[in-house]
Amino acid sequence: MLGIQIIAFIFCFCGLGAAIAATASNEWKVTSRASSVITATWVFQGLWMNCAGNALGAFHCRPHLTIFKVEGYIQACRGLMISAVCLGFFGAVFGLVGMKCTKVGGSDQTKAKIACLAGLIFILSGLCSMTSCSLYANRITSEFFDPTFVAQKYELGAALFIGWAGASLCIIGGSIFCFSIAENSNSPRRGYAYNGATSVMSSRTKVQNSVPDKTPPKHFDKNAYV
Repeated sequence: MLGIQIIAFIFCFCGLGAAIAATASNEWKVTSRASSVITATWVFQGLWMNCAGNALGAFHCRPHLTIFKVEGYIQACRGLMISAVCLGFFGAVFGLVGMKCTKVGGSDQTKAKIACLAGLIFILSGLCSMTSCSLYANRITSEFFDPTFVAQKYELGAALFIGWAGASLCIIGGSIFCFSIAENSNSPRRGYAYNGATSVMSSRTKVQNSVPDKTPPKHFDKNAYV
């Protein structure tokens, strides 16, 4: 039981770290490799900045100065990723409280309910991250395969794959946390009676009393009582 909770918490913690890394990354979409070979420059964009680099290793990033000029799908992805990170933080707190190795949280039944709540929060966090990355990727692929789209086309960046991996880890870890409450209810705690330590002499006496006496009975004649 404890080992399963530790594995689930590791999964969720790694998923939370991946969500934070994906949110802060600027490689949500990158320019097509074909155009990069011709021009020797490439552009990559994230939720917060637009960056450009060349073959000499020079990079220049420009943040989005105003929120009102940012496209709607980018704002939606921002909100979903921030929600995923916040939910993951609260899920980690509830997960630590609900684990059996911690001293806080009350009885085992209460800790199991808290662990189940942490699992639900992690699942919501993973769904938010998954939705954000999928929405952004859908916009990139629709523009890339649209023959009427004449502007710069982009490909999927590394941040999307990091976000998908983190979302999967959060969903898997949260599901394990939720199943841990069912395992806890199916395996009630057993009670053991303590009879106290017995002495060596008493144990020997019990053994001697349990062994039957196999010596034949002695017969005495009348002259033995004279």
